[in-house]
Amino acid sequence: MSQQKALLLEKAKGSFVVSDVPILKPGPGQLSIKIIASALNPVDWKIQAWDFFIQKYPAILGTDIAGDVEEVGEGVEGFSKGDKVFAQGFFVNEMGGFQQYTLIPAEIVGKIPPNIDYAQAATIPLGFNTAAIGLLHAQPEGAGLNPTFDLSVGYVGQPALVVGGSTSVGQYVIQLFKLLGFSTIIAYASAHHTEYLKSLGATHVIDRGEVPIEKVPEVVKKIADVPIKIAFNAVGDNDSRAACIAAIAEGGQVVDVNPEVEAKDPGNGKRVILVFGTSHHPPHREFGKILWKTLPKLVQDGAIVPNRVEKLPNGLAGIDEGLQKMKANKVSGVKLVAFPQETS
Repeated sequence: MSQQKALLLEKAKGSFVVSDVPILKPGPGQLSIKIIASALNPVDWKIQAWDFFIQKYPAILGTDIAGDVEEVGEGVEGFSKGDKVFAQGFFVNEMGGFQQYTLIPAEIVGKIPPNIDYAQAATIPLGFNTAAIGLLHAQPEGAGLNPTFDLSVGYVGQPALVVGGSTSVGQYVIQLFKLLGFSTIIAYASAHHTEYLKSLGATHVIDRGEVPIEKVPEVVKKIADVPIKIAFNAVGDNDSRAACIAAIAEGGQVVDVNPEVEAKDPGNGKRVILVFGTSHHPPHREFGKILWKTLPKLVQDGAIVPNRVEKLPNGLAGIDEGLQKMKANKVSGVKLVAFPQETS
C-alpha cells in the first residue's frame, strides 16, 4: 500500500510528529482527495491541550481541506479525478486534514470556484459550516433562519449581533446576516478590523478595546432601532455568552460556538444554541448536503468571501508552530494555512 506523510498527535495531550501512514482507497460514496491546502483552527490546539473528540491515538487532526480529487469511490457521480475541491474533515484519521491524502463523503464536498485558490478555499469549510448550521439549520440544531438556503428569504429591518466578528466564524456569520437581508449588523471586534468587517457586511463595529464585554448589551440596544432577536457568540466564553443573552429581546436566540459548555436556560423565552459545526454530524447531514450544493455558487458570486490567508512554511511540519501561535492568541483576522504536499 502506498504511503503518505501525516501529522500525528501521538497520544492524549502528547506531541505532534510527522510520520508515514498508508494512503487509503475510497469506499462507496467517498472521494480520495490529494490535499493541497489545510487550514488551522482553534479546535486543533484545544484537542491537543484538553483531549476531547478523539477516540483513538495516534490521531490525525485538521478540518479544513482543499485539493484535487485523486480517486472516485463506487457510486459517486459528478466528480472526476483532478477536480479542484474543498471539504470539511472530521475527527477520525481517514478524514483528517493534516495529511497529504484524505477520504471525504462526496455528498458533502464542493468544487472550488475559479475565483479563489486552494488556500482561500481551505479557510471556508469549518467556519462557514459553523455559521450556517448555527444560524440557518432548522431548530433545535440551529436558529432555523433559513433551513433550505432559499435566497428569497429575508430579514429586512431586523438587527443582529456578532461577538467575535473578526474570528473566522464571525466573518462568515456577518456575511450570512448580510445575505439574509438583516439591516443592522453589529460586530464586536478590535477597532483595526473595522473597515474589513464593514466590507463583509457589518454596519457597526463596537471596539472591544474601548467597550468591555459587559457593556456591549447597553451599546447594542442604543444602536438597534428595534429589539434584537438573534445574536452569535463566535468567541465561546461565558462572558461573551452572557453579553449576547442580555442583548437579545424576550424570545430571542443566541448561537454559541462552544458545544462543550452546558447551556443553562436563560429564561424570558430566550434560547441558547450550542452549535457543533460539521456536516459529518448525523443530525446535520441532510442540511450539509444542501449547504455543499449551495456554497460554491455563493463563493463564485462573491456573496461569501473567504478569510484572509497567512501561509505557513514547511508543509505539515509547520502546523505545530502555527497552532502554538494561535494558542498564544497571536493570530487575528486571518486564517493560518499549511500545504501538506510541501512536507519534506
